[in-house]
Amino acid sequence: MKPAIKPTNSSSAKAEDPAGATAAAVLSLPARLEAVLYLKGRAVTLKELAQLTGCSSEEASTALMILMADYAHRETALEIRQDGDGYSLQLRADLAELVHTLVPLDLGAATLRTLATIALKQPIRQAVLVDLRGSGAYDHIKELMARGFIARRREQEGRSYWLTLTEKFHRTYSIMPPPQESPQESPQEPTA
Repeated sequence: MKPAIKPTNSSSAKAEDPAGATAAAVLSLPARLEAVLYLKGRAVTLKELAQLTGCSSEEASTALMILMADYAHRETALEIRQDGDGYSLQLRADLAELVHTLVPLDLGAATLRTLATIALKQPIRQAVLVDLRGSGAYDHIKELMARGFIARRREQEGRSYWLTLTEKFHRTYSIMPPPQESPQESPQEPTA
């Protein structure tokens, strides 16, 4: 008696991990893209989507368009949003009021300002943040870490920490990190 052989296509074969897990290979490419967008919780570039799902950028682009059309044609609270060159799975914008009703964020104004400073300048050294925001920033940092909005890692040389935003911040606030400017693209200071 012959063993049953499962048919595979090239994109599903690429999705297998070294341990041989094939659960992801059973899913269609649009379903795998949806899983990646859900798990990342932030905008992901087409190149990164292709790498994570084991397909070409062209295949990822086609599958992403299928997935976006599927979301557009059904009544759902989620949508695939394109921001610049990244794609993310987000709650529809018209549900913002419901979100604030169900998940109120009771951060104080000073803590929100500290969070905004981190968001604008990340990665930022904790010592620099305290210089900018005052000694109350230490309490803000503790609260923001406890809520999972920021992460902290010790400097390799020195006693301070580097502060960065977490995936939870990006999911909660649906804010894309600012693009990193190369030194040639930095605006020049006006001369007086």
